[in-house]
Amino acid sequence: MTPFLRVLAVDDEPPALDELAYLLRADPRVARLHTAADATEALRVLRDTDVDVVFLDIRMPGLDGMELARVLRRFARPPAIVFVTAYDDAAVDAFDLGVTDYVRKPVRAERLAESVRRVSTARVVPAHPAAPAHSEEDPAIPVELAGTTRMLPRSAVRWVEAQGDYARLHTAEGSHLVRVPLATLGERWADAGFVRIHRSFLVQLRLITELRLANSGYVVVIDGTELPVSRRHTRELKDKLVRAAKHDWSK
Repeated sequence: MTPFLRVLAVDDEPPALDELAYLLRADPRVARLHTAADATEALRVLRDTDVDVVFLDIRMPGLDGMELARVLRRFARPPAIVFVTAYDDAAVDAFDLGVTDYVRKPVRAERLAESVRRVSTARVVPAHPAAPAHSEEDPAIPVELAGTTRMLPRSAVRWVEAQGDYARLHTAEGSHLVRVPLATLGERWADAGFVRIHRSFLVQLRLITELRLANSGYVVVIDGTELPVSRRHTRELKDKLVRAAKHDWSK
């Protein structure tokens, strides 16, 4: 049976909040809708009312949407969070928080309907009604695909390529450009097995099938693709590959 959602929409711009509220009220899966013009008002609503999902703008005066989301994640029963924003530079922080979706403004009715569907599905499938769509062990990052924002699980990423202030995430199916510096991903994904092999490349260590000497220096091979290894990263990479192999042998 389709769950009926209790929803809170938060945006400091009245026209944007009115439009978001109008679209949400038109969705038959939304049973009750509350609105708030800032984080302080949102917390007052949440103090007195249980909600299943918060549709949340990011850039707001005072406590912004990202800070409010961090507060919500500490609730005993945290609501699902959907960011609704005109910007894509909060993608990495959004994925760290385990948000259910990331909707870009201007909001389209069909895109918002897809977001509501994701929230509804997340409430039905997990045991906990407010559980995020992705686990902490395999968080997801918002990416654009044919004009639609989708949540890409980190486990799908094979390697990452720097492109200025952006990073291109390569998967088995293709690639996605996100507004996140490679250095930031290198720091945050180190515990998940991603290693820096070059100033322009970050790779998943367990997916390396070869490390060999080529004409211009060492390269690694992942999915048949050769990626360069800089001199400064060569020794560290060799050590990590040896340690990983010993770990596998000892299992």
